Amino acid sequence: MLTQILLNAGIGLVWVLLNDNYTIQSFVVGYIIGMATLFVFRNQLGRRLYIFNLYYSLVILVVFIREVIKSAFLVVIQVLKPKLTIKPGIIAYHTDLKTPGQILLLTSMITLIPGSVSMEISPDNKIIYIHVFDITQEGAFVKDVKEQLEDRIKEAVRG
Repeated sequence: MLTQILLNAGIGLVWVLLNDNYTIQSFVVGYIIGMATLFVFRNQLGRRLYIFNLYYSLVILVVFIREVIKSAFLVVIQVLKPKLTIKPGIIAYHTDLKTPGQILLLTSMITLIPGSVSMEISPDNKIIYIHVFDITQEGAFVKDVKEQLEDRIKEAVRG
């Protein structure tokens, strides 16, 4: 990915030099032309174009913010009830993520979502133990984490 970014910036710089116009606008035009050039020759690069990874990273960020807001409202609603109807507990979440960085990202996101805390990761990195606000909704929680977070992380790092 870094190679593609540097190549794209190099094309933008060459554009600036060829036009003898040393402005930011000229570099941006050259950068866009470089991006189009990389898109045309994407099969020769051997990897997915870096702009797609940036797009999927932005999608993860938006989905994460949405999940935080949704969970915050659920926690506030439970706290404001006269009688708490929750049953906290610990679940074992089985993950398909491979690298420590991916697992770290997932566990950090889970911990930042109100009502859940990543507690421990198994030695083989296959199970994440999570303390949840309401264990009666374990199936929905696991489904949300799998579909909304884990699958999107896998898509963002796919080469």
